[in-house]
Amino acid sequence: MAQWLEMILRLLLAAGLGAGIGYERERAKKAAGLRTHILIALGAALFTVVSIYGFEGVGLDPSRVAAGVVAGIGFIGAGVIFRGMHSEGVAGLTTAASIWVAAAVGLAAGAALFFISVITTIITIGILMIPKARG
Repeated sequence: MAQWLEMILRLLLAAGLGAGIGYERERAKKAAGLRTHILIALGAALFTVVSIYGFEGVGLDPSRVAAGVVAGIGFIGAGVIFRGMHSEGVAGLTTAASIWVAAAVGLAAGAALFFISVITTIITIGILMIPKARG
């Protein structure tokens, strides 16, 4: 029972941290906002939890899931960048980067690296709040 509770807490932490990043993007009226970032972080955490607990004793390396998550997130980030393209150049790079970080935060939370996932989220939100230079 304790193992199930810990898995659930890892997923809830990932969702909460993804919400923090996503809220900032939503507030800034970006293409990927609250729900997207929550789902990205939650999905990454679930992949991590499944790789750790779902294949115990099989002899597989649970760290390999991180490579798969990173590759998959690349497609979502590319979609955000592609959607943001307009006549003045490419847009959506920062939001794509925030999706990438949300996935990393989810991986960390799923791997029980709680402190580093929280600190990374705080740093990320701080960076996203820096006003964009104009000119």
